[in-house]
Amino acid sequence: MATQLPVMAIGGFNGSDPSPTLAQFKAYVAEGKIHYFYGSSTGAGQGSGSAIAQWVAANFKQVTIGGSTFYDLTQPTSTSSSASTATT
Repeated sequence: MATQLPVMAIGGFNGSDPSPTLAQFKAYVAEGKIHYFYGSSTGAGQGSGSAIAQWVAANFKQVTIGGSTFYDLTQPTSTSSSASTATT
């Protein structure tokens, strides 16, 4: 946020907003349009926000920036074969 770069909210306030879908999010990642993902427990277990968070956690490396944990979407885990796949 401090960088003044664009930020995309996922899942809305309670995590149930279906925008973007997991497939859309995967496509954005594959196209290099999203670099970092920051997830919180708010809305966990609901809607596409939860599916996105689970996919990110399973496929990308965690990094710490300014004391907060993010996922670097340019760094798939070595065990990830689906990180660059744009479909579900």
